[in-house]
Amino acid sequence: MHASQLKCTFELLDSNFFNERKVLEIAKGATEFNLPIIRANRKLIASENGGLHNPSVLTFNPDWGTEQEQEASKIFNYPSISDIQKPENEEDIAFMSVLELGALIRTKQITSEELTRIFLKRLKRYNPALEAVVTYTDELAYQQAKEADELLAQGKYLGPLHGIPYGLKDIIAVPQYKTTWGSTTFKNQVLNTEAWVYKRLKSAGAVLVAKLVSGSLAYDDIWFGGRTRNPWNIEEFSTGSSAGPAACTSAGMLPFAIGSETAGSMTYPGARCGVTALRPTFGTVGRTGVMSISESLDKLGPFCRSAADCTIVLDAIQGKDPDDLSSRDFPFADPFSVDITKLTVGYLEDAEMEVVQVLAEKGIKMVPFKLNYTVDSVQGILNFTMDVDMLAHFDEWQRSGKDDVYEAQDQWPVELRRSRIITAVDYMQAQRARGKLIREVKESFTVDAFIGNVTDWEKVCLGNLVGLPVIVVPAGFKNISNPPPSGSRRRTTITTGIYAPPKHDHIALALAIAYQSVTDHHKQRPPIDNLGPNDIIPNPPTVTIPPRILHL
Repeated sequence: MHASQLKCTFELLDSNFFNERKVLEIAKGATEFNLPIIRANRKLIASENGGLHNPSVLTFNPDWGTEQEQEASKIFNYPSISDIQKPENEEDIAFMSVLELGALIRTKQITSEELTRIFLKRLKRYNPALEAVVTYTDELAYQQAKEADELLAQGKYLGPLHGIPYGLKDIIAVPQYKTTWGSTTFKNQVLNTEAWVYKRLKSAGAVLVAKLVSGSLAYDDIWFGGRTRNPWNIEEFSTGSSAGPAACTSAGMLPFAIGSETAGSMTYPGARCGVTALRPTFGTVGRTGVMSISESLDKLGPFCRSAADCTIVLDAIQGKDPDDLSSRDFPFADPFSVDITKLTVGYLEDAEMEVVQVLAEKGIKMVPFKLNYTVDSVQGILNFTMDVDMLAHFDEWQRSGKDDVYEAQDQWPVELRRSRIITAVDYMQAQRARGKLIREVKESFTVDAFIGNVTDWEKVCLGNLVGLPVIVVPAGFKNISNPPPSGSRRRTTITTGIYAPPKHDHIALALAIAYQSVTDHHKQRPPIDNLGPNDIIPNPPTVTIPPRILHL
């Protein structure tokens, strides 16, 4: 009877080819040999959640390694803004680009303390509707702003982020402030860790004004305080766990914010909220001090007004993090110096054709394109990789039953229970299939970049597994579905993605900069201050269970 019961278990592992004698032999060996090792390792390194301690020595390198390294520009050729004038209206200031705000600070038309006050006021004004902020860092913000102003008074200018306010997704640790991971379980957690990306921004003179909503344990837009809304359509949600950074940047509550992605949590909210967002090549930005889902998939990147701003922010935060084994000191060439007329850019069937046409008019060779690969389990490989890695980082959380109070029960709790029975062999086979996918994508990538839908789930999984950079580019608006009879000011955003090979972020950025130089979709402002009579800001929502798709 015992052997028969065990055989039922082996069926769940697709291993029911063992006879009863072998099944009993395996059970005896597992009890005497496997379990002591498993328990010893768990006691040694799995008593703390989040993956911040004892990172894996197995690392993923997205480098295709077939071309000679290019020397990175030591100083970027930033566009010069010499005739900028400070607007009288604070809202006009709030929607200025990082470059424009930097010029105002550099020319002493505005102080960092003034900017900090403006953005903190906007955050507190609109957050009750958007539910996008977890923690305001007022004291720290004014201290950093004061230091930025004093440095400038001494003639010391740190660069284009000097004195610029920003926000961090709340899976990124800042000492003396809560790092909640968006979760009821960890909502009072304070980590005495200074995240590497925060250090980089602090050294560039940027001013942290808020910790922004992450979906609970970096999954979708539901968190312990509610659910983050889309500024362009206040009656729908932001989607993706970088919901706070996307919503705050879209609404002019911040000039830029740092989010993260494992599988869709930058591309989805960036697209939904109509902002420019860059998911960089895997390994470009160090992750020390950041909650981990999967050490071979997690990436940090900026949400901004424009591709030019994304360039500035990425330049400040990229580079080798000595405590993140997967981070690399990739050469980051200057996107502002790329001769785009020498590029060949493909476009997929689902690309926004306005983007294709505009880039063609800029002198770029545009060609129909299709990525060819034979791996048909792309989405499954992503799920195996992400879920097993996540469970390794939150083993204690599951074993102690804390998943029972998770904000959306059909999300992480169900996925991580299922991943408990993915065997090490099948996990490694998924990684081997991932390697085959990378080789096939590399062979198929015969253009300098390509344009395509940025929220198609297959492309989201493929891009993250391969480590491709992609920039989300606003490309217009359309009416919402089923608007009220008398119309609505709410809009659905139209976006596209510009994808490049690993380590060619500068190509995707250069193309987005070229497109935005002759369009103004990225400059539009959502109607959160100008809702029509049929567009009412809803009461705080009752949390409902969303479809299962979006992660970190």
